[in-house]
Amino acid sequence: MNGAPSCRSVLIYGAAVFLPDGWIEPGYIYLKHGVVEQLGAGDVPQGLFQEADTVIHARNRAVLPGLTNAHTHFAQTFMRGLAGGRPLLRWLKERIWPLQAAFAADDMDLAARLGILENIRCGATHITDHHKVTYTPEHTHVVCKAADDMGVYMTLARSWSDIGAGAEEPRQILDHLASLYSTWQGGRISIANGPLAAWRCSAQTLLESHELALNNGSFSHIHIAESLDEIEMSGEKYQMSPFAWLDSLGILDARMQLVHAVWADEHDVDRIADSGAIVVHCPVSNEVLGSGIAPLSTFLARDVRVLLGTDGPASNDTQDIFETIKASLLLSRVSTRNANSLSPAEALHMALDGRRIKEGGAADLIIVNLDHPRATPVHDHDSALTLCCHGSDVETVIVDGKILMHDNKVLVGDEASLLSECRERVKFLRERAGLE
Repeated sequence: MNGAPSCRSVLIYGAAVFLPDGWIEPGYIYLKHGVVEQLGAGDVPQGLFQEADTVIHARNRAVLPGLTNAHTHFAQTFMRGLAGGRPLLRWLKERIWPLQAAFAADDMDLAARLGILENIRCGATHITDHHKVTYTPEHTHVVCKAADDMGVYMTLARSWSDIGAGAEEPRQILDHLASLYSTWQGGRISIANGPLAAWRCSAQTLLESHELALNNGSFSHIHIAESLDEIEMSGEKYQMSPFAWLDSLGILDARMQLVHAVWADEHDVDRIADSGAIVVHCPVSNEVLGSGIAPLSTFLARDVRVLLGTDGPASNDTQDIFETIKASLLLSRVSTRNANSLSPAEALHMALDGRRIKEGGAADLIIVNLDHPRATPVHDHDSALTLCCHGSDVETVIVDGKILMHDNKVLVGDEASLLSECRERVKFLRERAGLE
């Protein structure tokens, strides 16, 4: 796929625009050289129509920053629909691990491009890929290259385990992480430490890899307490919860991202809140796998920073971050039996990771169509976006002033050819994995 087309200046007008102090409608935004040069309510200042290279009339549309998908697995774009009623550990052993083991580097390249394409179409411009297919450096390099080519912001959390099936040697893990930091850290592509799960990682390698992340201005990103099985294993192995174990090692801190945290009890929530660690909430995959409901309202009540992730397409089975936003809102309400436990504005805030559109800020935004029967009439923009919209309602995606998608047409490659090639490649992958 080719890089995103450059556009010197873009004028968007007639839209509802999400600003730090709320929504304005109608509003306009003028983007120039990758930054927001002007914005405001009402009529467009004289001369901007003539000056702009591209003019977008966005009446009955919402303009907001690109969304964050804080946890996914691009390799799993080739594994949709394989949960099949299996709980987490059976799903991993019977389906996911065999398919991952069969991946060649060019399979990973296609799967990553497909995953990035899906995120662009759903309005996610900042993505964390918890990358599991690490058999050669090339398997990892192609993912970073794909994200760079396609113009998104991506953090690749290089996964690893040094205990049990598929274990790597600690030196190999640390050397590869160091090489990735040296090669990719900075700009739109960054690297994170990605231990797979506490029960699959040794204390020493957790300590060394977390220190390496801190020394490179990065963080650690770990699956934790996703299922009751993991809690039971942790109790047998450490005589404490996985959160308490990380805390005992001194690595439960503000540079630790805790993915899932479904089975965090009140003591665990206190530890997380006191440490400043971030929780990445993946409600849809937790529902698909029957893992449970994370205590989101408790996290928020303790001022824990929460981000939203779709998780991989094998357990979601999409990367539609709008579905995740709605699921987080609804599950919070039903689990607490409180219709006010999470507001649409709060749910949207988690998906934005605090980003706002402001003058002088990055030209990183999406345009979402609200002119359809599911959203009309719009009484409240936060509610319309979180409760009425799907990823397919995203029409335009702009990152650093470059238009990645416009009027529902992806501009960073041949979408039809990519889809066709992926369909054909998966047939051979299933054969190699022994699933045919």
